[in-house]
Amino acid sequence: MAFRGPQVWFWRWRRNPLRRRVDVVEAWVVLGAWALTVLAGVLAGLAAARSVDSGLARDRATWHQAVARVVSRVPGKSAGQKPKPDGERVWTQVRWTVADGSAHTGQVRVAPGSPAGTPVRVWTDPRGHLVTRPATAAEATFRAGLLGTLVGTAAGAVPFICGRVVRTSLERRRLAHWDAEWARLGPRWGHTTG
Repeated sequence: MAFRGPQVWFWRWRRNPLRRRVDVVEAWVVLGAWALTVLAGVLAGLAAARSVDSGLARDRATWHQAVARVVSRVPGKSAGQKPKPDGERVWTQVRWTVADGSAHTGQVRVAPGSPAGTPVRVWTDPRGHLVTRPATAAEATFRAGLLGTLVGTAAGAVPFICGRVVRTSLERRRLAHWDAEWARLGPRWGHTTG
């Protein structure tokens, strides 16, 4: 790695006999890419976080708990016959009634050996369809923050990568200009003038 000397800030904008037009263009490209990276990342991240948070809040407000009943005896040994490991559950059909009086059926996980008619707590949407338990306010905040961060990072990567591509193109152009100048002036070095 070659020694470049001390860092000079904003050298591309200063008047300098060695500054070329491509240097000024590169400076503006870098500034624009960084500004768009930050702006796009922050705006997209905030929009995604708000959207997720409002969607989860709407779910909490509209989803309700209902009591469902097991339709038929669940296969397996009941808890009284043999100790079961914590959390062991099997899928079975249950039936519940929603506020408008219509009956619905669906599949949920219950303890093995549960008899028919065993009450099971389920969550339903406004139409009476089974849904998962809605996220709590703390879980919603965490999810919104996480998804906002991921979306913001992805959105910010687009202008950053575009800026890098343009900067690489400008760097190649600058090197091509230097090569052309060196090809023109290089052979004169070593010869005495005069």
